[in-house]
Amino acid sequence: MRVLITGHNGYIGSVLAPFVRAAGHDVVGLDTFLFEGGTFGKYGPRIDGMRMDLRDVQVSDLRGFDAVIHLAALSNDPVGDLNPQVTYDINHIGSVRLARLAKEAGVQRLIFASSCSLYGVAGDEMLTEHAAMNPITAYGVSKVLFEQDVSKLADKDFSPTFLRNATAYGVSPRLRADVVVNNLVGIAFTTGEVLIQSDGTPWRPLVHIEDIARAFVAVLHAPRELIHNEAFNVGRSEENYRVRDLGALVEQVVPGSKVRYAEGGGPDPRCYRVDCSKLMRTLPEYQPQWTVREGMEQLRDAFERNGLTRDELLGDKYFRIKRLRALQSAGSIDDSLRWISAPDLELAEVGT
Repeated sequence: MRVLITGHNGYIGSVLAPFVRAAGHDVVGLDTFLFEGGTFGKYGPRIDGMRMDLRDVQVSDLRGFDAVIHLAALSNDPVGDLNPQVTYDINHIGSVRLARLAKEAGVQRLIFASSCSLYGVAGDEMLTEHAAMNPITAYGVSKVLFEQDVSKLADKDFSPTFLRNATAYGVSPRLRADVVVNNLVGIAFTTGEVLIQSDGTPWRPLVHIEDIARAFVAVLHAPRELIHNEAFNVGRSEENYRVRDLGALVEQVVPGSKVRYAEGGGPDPRCYRVDCSKLMRTLPEYQPQWTVREGMEQLRDAFERNGLTRDELLGDKYFRIKRLRALQSAGSIDDSLRWISAPDLELAEVGT
């Protein structure tokens, strides 16, 4: 297939794009490249990409593609809260517009990176894809709105699929230090403390970014009738953890580290456990390879290999909210997160 991947230069995209190409597909990326300054480690194969804001895509940009994998979004709750209206403009309005244009352009499949965060406040119950959605952040709400609107576009010529990713972790050329596993391991590696910001009780489903990539490839290859207008939780059902249990794992993986709870850290209302059996049952090609402990070991080894320091970890390279604020302070992007003075680059080298 000829596949367009939006957000191909991001945390997940820079791992997923080479996976899709390695599966035999012709891959083109589309990205604003807001985070290209945050390189971690080395890049792999070159992925040709259009430097374009999602909100500016035209139908002509989408013609000739068999599938669109839509990752591009303002990703995570702090970024969503930076400007909730911009979050809706990109994650909801702009993304639905992309889906409509893709359908008009004759794209047959759209695979959307949704999120288990749309379940929001759910407690201890294991949630299937039929569970009630109860998001409490702009980011979570935007995922619900997209799924609701785009499911109505499904017909015999246009087949959307919604992959509700668990919380991602793992090494990427566009590393993020603002997701829970990466953050806990990074802080422990650079300071010796496993710093937990809440009371440690919230549940989080977790999935390695390479296993997210495997899920997208499996959907891309699946018979249409199995994935048409369907939602799937992405991860492994046994990989749901309380944050305090993640802290205990980090103590085992990072020598000499000790858990410390931040002062004033109360219960986090975002609490959900997810059942991921539908995806594995429906698509036998999807075979996740990683456990959280193995992912922590991968992160620890990568941090050691690249000489990661505390200042680098906590700076604006690997925290999305800090990066956007730094670009705003420098006058590089405006309040709507559009470039004012973007680097003059047309191609990006991304990979694992």
